[in-house]
Formats: sequence, structure tokens, C-alpha cells
Amino acid sequence: MAKRTPSRKPTPHTKSVPGDVESFFETLDHPHSAALRALRDIILGADSSISEGIKWHVPSFRTTEYFATLHLRATPGVGVILHFGAKKRATLPARTAIPDPGAMLTWLARDRAVALFADIGDVRARRQQFAKLIQAWIQHV
Repeated sequence: MAKRTPSRKPTPHTKSVPGDVESFFETLDHPHSAALRALRDIILGADSSISEGIKWHVPSFRTTEYFATLHLRATPGVGVILHFGAKKRATLPARTAIPDPGAMLTWLARDRAVALFADIGDVRARRQQFAKLIQAWIQHV
């Protein structure tokens, strides 16, 4: 008998995988799209060296390497996965090397963490803390 793959709960997504971030947002059907747009603005505004693109089918952000990816399936709300590039690195900074005074980060592994937000109000309330976290993070990318 063939092994059945468990069904997955559908998640909000774009109608297609567009080539640029603005197109992605134009087709996005997500209950927290305002929060996702605000996170995008915070990340891009944190440092002039940050650019964006579609990687892993969602908006992702880079300096010399990709370091942040919007997490649309976070429940409840949304999140941003922070990592140290798409490729494995031999050495990683210690978690304590990245200041997190707002305790925004939940570490998922040695090389990545997530910052979760309940909604647009939560994003607005922690805007400055999150921008500082992004500025600290990119020092290690």
C-alpha cells in the first residue's frame, strides 16, 4: 500500500510567483498584509545597504548575502526569519553578539532565529526595536 502524505492546511499566498517584491505584494492575499508591508519598510529603512528580492517564493532581504525572509505562515500573525546567508558557514557569531534588548528573537537553530509579530499594531509598537535588531544582525552577515 502506498504511503499517504498528510494533507497540509492551505496557507495564504500569491496567485503566482512574481519576479519582484512589489508584484508579490500586489497579488498577496493575506490577513496581515499591512503588517508584512510595514516589516518590509522597517527592514529596508534600517540601512541603505539593504536590498530586496524574491527568494524562497517570498520577499527576502540582503546586503552581501540574504539575511531575512518574511514568514507568512507564522501563527498567529507574521514573522521574519533572520539568518546568516543562504549557504552554510563554518563560523557563526555567538547569540550574545547580537543585542536583543526587546527579547524579540526566538532562536530556531545556531544559524537562524525568528521575530514574530501578532499584527500591524505589534509591528508599529516595536518598530524602533526591530530596526535596531536588523542593524545589529547585518553586522554579522
